Amino acid sequence: MFTGLSAFAPTPLAEAAVDEPAYGRLIARLARAGVDSIGALGSTGSYAYLDRAERARAVAVAVRHAGEVPVIAGVGALRMRDILHHVEDAQEAGASAVILAPMTYEALSDDEVFALYEEVCANLSVPLAIYDNPVATRVTFSDELHSRVAQLRPVAAIKLPLPAVGVEALAARVTRLRALVPATVAIGVSGDDAAAAGLSAGCDLWFSVLGGTLPIECLALVRAAQRGAADDAAATSARLQPIWQLFARYGTYRVVAALTEQLGLVPRMHLPRPVRSLDADGMRSVAEALTAANIRL
Repeated sequence: MFTGLSAFAPTPLAEAAVDEPAYGRLIARLARAGVDSIGALGSTGSYAYLDRAERARAVAVAVRHAGEVPVIAGVGALRMRDILHHVEDAQEAGASAVILAPMTYEALSDDEVFALYEEVCANLSVPLAIYDNPVATRVTFSDELHSRVAQLRPVAAIKLPLPAVGVEALAARVTRLRALVPATVAIGVSGDDAAAAGLSAGCDLWFSVLGGTLPIECLALVRAAQRGAADDAAATSARLQPIWQLFARYGTYRVVAALTEQLGLVPRMHLPRPVRSLDADGMRSVAEALTAANIRL
């Protein structure tokens, strides 16, 4: 499950709820493409904006439409009580694993982060992926903290961000973590523009935002890296550079929503207020990026 391409699907929202039929179609499309796992309720899947009932239904829809493809469900929340509710719902829905970011308003100490994962793991019967996302959570995982959390029994993967200093630092960190975490714990890269470099540097998988909308292109990158064709993987990444540039300019959340709409996967991709969709200029930039990347609408 924690290998290859883990494609994180956007969650289409109607005015007041998850558009479950549209979401089911997006999930089924990923399964047909042959992704290795499907991420439900990741960051671009709007998990932080949905209530318990919406999230429970979304995971159930994802599992139902994923077929034999494993579903990794996001369970993060600000309070432990709510995290445990999401864990319970995800397991009841049949999710194959969960992914947890330490969301917070108040700064958390390393001991508090460890205690968070320790309590969640005690309530899990499926594997857990650590979601290291310092930009969104304001929690920075040191190598030592990763090592400590990774010793917990259900932990099976770490989703690493791209270091601010670049891909060379990512490769060095993967090497360090290999010596610190159990051999059973997979290490994945999540910065989409660093996917080719991360996989070539030894990451086991790509937790991909773009994979949720462009699975064929992302699979081509992953399969090239898996067969040792680093140049081919880098070439595919370079082809997608116009989209990576938009991620840096507008943020992945808004761009993925716009891509989903531009590709005709949903008629209208609403975002939860107060978040606003891209304006006309932004949408035009997305269309131009798809053309520049030679992706047909």
